[in-house]
Amino acid sequence: MNFGNLLHWALIFLVVALVAALFGFGGVAGTAMEGARILFWVALVLLVISLIFGLARRGR
Repeated sequence: MNFGNLLHWALIFLVVALVAALFGFGGVAGTAMEGARILFWVALVLLVISLIFGLARRGR
């Protein structure tokens, strides 16, 4: 799995949220921030699952 893509999109959403907040678009900033947060946590969970399965596979 390629977790870099998820983290890349999370950073894009974070930048969009910061720029939107700078210009006063609170609704857009909140939505983009929530998207960034969800993508970050999904990437983190997938990373942990991948590490667990990788360690289990190595133990055989």
